[in-house]
Order: sequence, then structure tokens, then C-alpha cells
Amino acid sequence: MKHKTAYLGLFLALALICSYIESLIPFYFGIPGIKLGLTNIVVVWMLYTIGAKEAFLISVLRILIAGFLFGNPFSILYSMCGGICSFLMMLLLRSTKKFKVISVSTIGGIFHNIGQLSAACVVVENLNLVYYAPVLLIAGFITGFLIGIISQEMILRLGKRD
Repeated sequence: MKHKTAYLGLFLALALICSYIESLIPFYFGIPGIKLGLTNIVVVWMLYTIGAKEAFLISVLRILIAGFLFGNPFSILYSMCGGICSFLMMLLLRSTKKFKVISVSTIGGIFHNIGQLSAACVVVENLNLVYYAPVLLIAGFITGFLIGIISQEMILRLGKRD
């Protein structure tokens, strides 16, 4: 890819814009941790068109920068745990070449919430938080599915960047 640094800067900026937009949307269902996950559009798109290392780098940098700009240390911790868990599962599924973008994104959404819930259980030292799991898993499924549809369309329409 020509001008790789410039492209990565653009992807990071796009991811941060998505994070900012998401922070403005009042999306609250009484359970912490449920978000639309707009930034995952960028991560999934990059995973399929640019590469895994680059997608992971942008995901981690976005979590850190957005956490400092719009969140707090705990939001960084929870997002990082969810983001890494999600990314690893998406990478694993994508590498099998048996799953479509929507399926990979859906599993990513589910595992993002699993990662965050696991971190929360460790931080607050209370396993009773697993009672939130059904709601978080359903939310992860729905948001991951929607993000997968958008990501798939972007991949089809914009293609691979060289």
C-alpha cells in the first residue's frame, strides 16, 4: 500500500470521529456497556481490506485516544478488554475463510461484550455481574449484525485499497 502512514492516519481519524459521534448519541438501556459500536465499522473494514496488524493498531490507538478524550481510565480498561477479545475472535473467524463479514462482525460484537463483562467482574470482584450477560450478548449480537451489514457494504463498494 502506498502512503501507508497517511492511510492509517485517516483510518484513525475516521475511527475517532465515529467514537465522538457515538458519545453524542443518547443510547442507554439501563445497563452499562451497551453501545452501537460505530468504530467497529472501521476495524472490520480494515481487517478485510488493509490487514490484521493495521486494523489491530488502529483499534488499540482509537481506544486509548478516545478514552482520554471522551472517557476515563475505566472506560479505557473495559474498551481495551472488549476490543482485544472482539478483534481476536474476528481475526480467528476471518482466517478460516468460512464466515462472511456479517457473521464475523456479529461474533465480534458478542465477544466485545464478553471481554468487557469479564473485565468488570475482575475489577469489581463480583461474579454477580454475569447476570447482565444475556442482555449484553443480545445487544452485542444486534449491534454486531448491524455493523456487519454496513461494513460489508463498504467493503463491496469501496473495495481493497492499494
